[in-house]
Amino acid sequence: MPRAAAAAAATALVATVLGAAPAATAGAPATTADTPDGDRLQRQFASAAAEFGVPEGLLLALAYQQTRWESHDGAPSTTGNYGVAGLTRVDPDAVPAGADGPQLHTLDAAAALIGRPAGELAADPAQNLRGAAALLAHYQRESGRTPGADPGDWYPAVARFGGNARSPFADRVFATLRTGAERTTADGRHVRLAASPALRVDRPAEPPADRSAEPPAGTAGPRGAAAVADCPAGLDCDFRPAAYALTDPKDPTSYGNYTEANRPADGQRIQYVVLHDTEGGYDGSLATFRNPSSQASAHYLVRSSDGHVTQLVDNRDVAWHAGNKTFNMHGIGIEHEGYAFPKDRPTWYSEQLYQSSAALVRHLAARYGIPLDREHVLGHDDVPGPVQANVAGMHWDPGTFWDWAHYLELLGAPLPGPSGPPAVGETIVLSPAFDTNRPAVNGTSDRPENFVYLRTGPSPDAPLLNGGTRDASDWRDKAVTGARYVVAEVAGDWTAIWYDGQKGWFANPGGSAAVRDTRPGRTVLTPRPGLASVPVYGRAYPEAAAYRGHPSIPVQQVVPLSATVPAGQAYPAADAEPVRGDFYYARNIGGDAPEDRTLVVGCDTYYPIRYNHRLAYLRSTDVQGGSAKPVC
Repeated sequence: MPRAAAAAAATALVATVLGAAPAATAGAPATTADTPDGDRLQRQFASAAAEFGVPEGLLLALAYQQTRWESHDGAPSTTGNYGVAGLTRVDPDAVPAGADGPQLHTLDAAAALIGRPAGELAADPAQNLRGAAALLAHYQRESGRTPGADPGDWYPAVARFGGNARSPFADRVFATLRTGAERTTADGRHVRLAASPALRVDRPAEPPADRSAEPPAGTAGPRGAAAVADCPAGLDCDFRPAAYALTDPKDPTSYGNYTEANRPADGQRIQYVVLHDTEGGYDGSLATFRNPSSQASAHYLVRSSDGHVTQLVDNRDVAWHAGNKTFNMHGIGIEHEGYAFPKDRPTWYSEQLYQSSAALVRHLAARYGIPLDREHVLGHDDVPGPVQANVAGMHWDPGTFWDWAHYLELLGAPLPGPSGPPAVGETIVLSPAFDTNRPAVNGTSDRPENFVYLRTGPSPDAPLLNGGTRDASDWRDKAVTGARYVVAEVAGDWTAIWYDGQKGWFANPGGSAAVRDTRPGRTVLTPRPGLASVPVYGRAYPEAAAYRGHPSIPVQQVVPLSATVPAGQAYPAADAEPVRGDFYYARNIGGDAPEDRTLVVGCDTYYPIRYNHRLAYLRSTDVQGGSAKPVC
């Protein structure tokens, strides 16, 4: 999230958690499924379900959709979900007027039903599941239905448990019942839910959705307050427009918070989705984006508590979210209610947030032809500084605790499977197992992380690359899950990759932290023969000659970063074909300045690459390995 938006949103939290339960002791030995204690959680599900007359599979599926059966050591989510079943406890004083309700206090309601302290339900998985089962049975009775053995009869109770009857939570629970699920949690508990593909669900009928305001397929719809959210069917979405207004009534250039355009019809191809976190609550973030002084926006905002999606900016328009105009022009920004590295508030992202975000990205990828990989579905931390002066201040959300492996699975683009130790020259995909990958990070106890540290040599005692640190915000020495690199050297259990113009080493015993890139047609780029090195660019702008036909548009300088690719190094291209440098000129709020809302397109072409932690660009004439052809 842009700094101005983050600071404002952080002052208006929706859900400040009360009475966080003490975390389990960091570093406690984990059990596994083949130990006598490895099936304890499975037995606790069975016991709680039997005690309160809830179908065991239903309780399993509900908890899976809440937390994927994780207890998070008793720590709450961003919006106050506790324990395996995600029971909620939120401070009423932190909730906007009129927004409070029973769905924010299910932990206390469940505790009252079973006569146990709420803190015990937050910290103890067995009591948490007992409380969830009791609450679910209570909802079933209040709906006028008898708690019975048929899970398909429990739809109203499950929807109420989810806290928002309009959300797809209940449908996701019953979809999990049909498909089944199985996994081992971060603390070593193995849980399995057998599939029930023939399950029939008594789902109450809903009135048909009002689609009267939607434009016919293939046509442009209304903007502003009359706009309809561009979301997949079945996702709970609305449209609440970000500000498009002047901050100085006398200056038509002083507007926020986005740029009107007509993507992709105007030539601005949509190639990227950029994921952010809000560093604040949902309502505070909405308020930020509706204030033109914020000078920041995103196309979408995903709420943590139930996965509700709000569209803020029409996808035809350019939102101001990435801190890099090239990525703003060619990307869609999605904000997620949460925190990259909170030291004074909850940390983990809710499963409903992951599910809704992934459903939205699948929809956008299909609409715009965006590849579902980590060179096109980006974190804000993947976006490069456009010029060297901006590099150090680039953002690093959604943070080291974002579960990229799980998110890619939800996108239908899971990481490749194990492939053994890599060889020099191969392209590999970083794929450390999130639940068991726990590198030390300053300021937090032992927890899963989505990256591996890079070092200057093949040893745990070698210095971190680039003088890096163990701070979560220090991206100079980290390679993140899903990123692709070329192997530079192998030494025993250590692998070196070409990273930031040098070798970066990481521990990779047996190929456990990285696998071979199995996608066909991958393009690997090296400097053109005869060049000692080639420059690296943070944005893809057109050359000066491209502005000759546009006298009203200021020429944008093409300036490389203070980074190079030396001869002999190799970097994977994000796309097989290079992109043309371009620049979208938009000056006045009304688009009425000379040559306003004009796209300048150059003859120079660039390959986006994974250069270090972030993407960058190489000019196609500087490299070999691609299939670039002259375009002018």
